[in-house]
Amino acid sequence: MRLKDKVAIITGAGRGIGAETAKKFAKEGAKVVVSDINEEDVNKTVEEIKAEDGESFGIVANVVIRDQVDKMIEDTVEKYGKLDIIVNNAGITADAKLVKMTEDQWDKVIAVNLKGVFNCGQAAAKVMTEQGHGVILNASSIVGIYGNFGQTNYAATKWGVIGMTKSWAKELGGKGIRVNAVAPGFIVTPMTEKMPEKVLEMMKNKSPIKSLGYPEDIANAYAFLASDEARFITGAVLSVDGGVVL
Repeated sequence: MRLKDKVAIITGAGRGIGAETAKKFAKEGAKVVVSDINEEDVNKTVEEIKAEDGESFGIVANVVIRDQVDKMIEDTVEKYGKLDIIVNNAGITADAKLVKMTEDQWDKVIAVNLKGVFNCGQAAAKVMTEQGHGVILNASSIVGIYGNFGQTNYAATKWGVIGMTKSWAKELGGKGIRVNAVAPGFIVTPMTEKMPEKVLEMMKNKSPIKSLGYPEDIANAYAFLASDEARFITGAVLSVDGGVVL
């Protein structure tokens, strides 16, 4: 097991990519802290992990609220004595074309996707610096690299996450902390499953392998980057997109 006895926090782990990542980490031997804003979703992921004999507990936290983030980190360290990995997966969308995007849509996405990552990354880095080791993994997107119609706010945050990732890698490398990002392509989630079939087919056809990705594809990437197999990788952005941008 690649993550045996590691302690990992996964934000936005109540469903989708976050939940799959939490379950993957547990299967790889990690003690997983499932964090999300929705208590019911948190409990569901924790129960699924425990049903497979994994070790996990849940924390309801809003990544935008710094006091809640600090408590999440403190509770984790109090329970397990350390923090080896944090996956900053929590994120939202509020799509609209530029001329129709409201200030509220802009502010909400910036708050969760950018400030939330900053809050969690900074709080985790303080603990990891004291320990002398750690891994910080951030959720970017191919939208953050190439842009996307109707997603000015989302693209801005995901590009910003890449900037934070590279900056943190330079700042924290000397402290024994690696920082990387994953940039998913079109992934099948509860959100995409609601899309019209013709839209899903169009997304499939953009990929050379004619396929959409699944949450486990992203979870596998996170597990690799979190493991010692990736000990010489930092400041990287791993695109997991089926070649859709080729």
